[in-house]
Amino acid sequence: MASAKGPTSDLMQTLEDGEEIEPAKDIDEDQVGVKVDPVDEGEACVAPDQFDDKYQSSRLEIWSYYFYYVGENGLGPFNFGPTAFQNLLSIAAGDADRVLFFGALRSTNSAVLLANGVSCAINVVLFLLIGSLADFGTWRPLILIFWTVVGFALSMAWLGVQDASHLGAATALYIIGLIAYQMCLSFWTAAFPSLARNTVEMREGARALTQGEMTRKEYDCLDMMQRNRISNVAFAVQSAGELVVLAIIVGIMFAVDVDASQANNNRGLSILIAFTGAVWLLCAIPWFVVEKYRPGQPLPPNTNIFSAGLKQITTALREIWKLKQSLLYLVGYFVLSDALATTVTVIGTLQNTVSEFNTLTLTYLLIVGIAAQFIGISSFWLVQRRFQLSTKVMLNVVMVAIVLLDGWGMIGIWTQRFGFKRVYEFYLYQALYGLFVCPWYSYSLVMVSEITPRGREFLFFSLFGIVGKTSAFIGPICSSAIIDASSSGNKNLPFYFLFGLSSLSLIVLSLSLDLERSRREQADFLKAQNDKLSL
Repeated sequence: MASAKGPTSDLMQTLEDGEEIEPAKDIDEDQVGVKVDPVDEGEACVAPDQFDDKYQSSRLEIWSYYFYYVGENGLGPFNFGPTAFQNLLSIAAGDADRVLFFGALRSTNSAVLLANGVSCAINVVLFLLIGSLADFGTWRPLILIFWTVVGFALSMAWLGVQDASHLGAATALYIIGLIAYQMCLSFWTAAFPSLARNTVEMREGARALTQGEMTRKEYDCLDMMQRNRISNVAFAVQSAGELVVLAIIVGIMFAVDVDASQANNNRGLSILIAFTGAVWLLCAIPWFVVEKYRPGQPLPPNTNIFSAGLKQITTALREIWKLKQSLLYLVGYFVLSDALATTVTVIGTLQNTVSEFNTLTLTYLLIVGIAAQFIGISSFWLVQRRFQLSTKVMLNVVMVAIVLLDGWGMIGIWTQRFGFKRVYEFYLYQALYGLFVCPWYSYSLVMVSEITPRGREFLFFSLFGIVGKTSAFIGPICSSAIIDASSSGNKNLPFYFLFGLSSLSLIVLSLSLDLERSRREQADFLKAQNDKLSL
């Protein structure tokens, strides 16, 4: 990836080069959303981040981190997995479009949504039990290795699931595959704060701050831009790598001749899932080899690795009430995460149905989406860096796009001519989603770090992780119930519910979230905590 030549590699180099990020001079605090902590003139300034030479983030380590994300691109469990599962459900249901699933007759779309909800519910339980391993000690890399191997094994198992007689196995592989994907994503993401904090740029910034060559305001801006750089470049690298994987997939499908028969199409889907699993494992190996096992927090007194997670969440819930802006974002994040995850699932089921599960058509759609995603995340980051825009400004643009998606789907409730009813609409959707919605997965994460007090990163990332996973099963289950309760069986009906959720989030977060106020609250919170310790 790093040695590829041509326009794409030039753009990737421009995106990744940390040397080009300069701490902003004379920046309007309302624009950037940073604030200088109260430090008296002439008082010795101490950098808020401390560094250990052996844990400094190297270029090789950061690029290995990016490369892991190329493999864990979600093509298997998140794209082709749902298609293969819904395809077998559709074959089993026949023309009636009803299949016995979890004890009741359901439409295929409803069954997929319900399976998603079950998967996310199990994921929440697992995260509560072992999520603390991402924060304490050095267990996180080992847990990531374990779930990566599980994901690879499940991907290979799809080779034995190619017709409706294997629907039970397909259900298990789909649900557990989503769990493995989400667990890997969570434990991989948990490495992001420590990578950003240990870059050469942050070390130099800390030196400049302590020697009076940089103000605290400039240091905070540098910190914000470093976090945005690693998060956004990881997404851009993943998108570029995913395009290469999809190009290979097109060749595989022509070799299998997926258009020749339904059996060939079924077989092609299983082969593609297995292939993406192999890519996942291959891309993971460099990260497993070069990652520096940075120690997390020590276990709290009277806890073990299982009870620590529950104690961590209860502590975060208790402390966040003192941080009003952090609490506001937590609520908005909960609602919008639910709306977006369910929107993507609902549109995916409609896309599978309209395309008649044609593997080539679905792959072409993905190529459009991933190409747009690469352009979108790269453009967002370049614009943000050029104009020194705050994370909130970038997030507002994304939220507007999510509301537009749900409004688009809602139109399909009243007409059969528009609203995710034709194949061309899904090409437009993939372009819009890639350009303007996909940056959510980067900026929402960076925003968590923006509203988190220094030294409490693990605590609050854990809380937001739980909130994201909890919201992820509520939306699909509610949407499944909406479809089943409708006498017409209109598959666009969940968009009523989703449009309301996304609109509410946009209004609350865009109008009420104040990062400058959040930084004041964080400073007051940390001062109060320090005062307690000094008593």
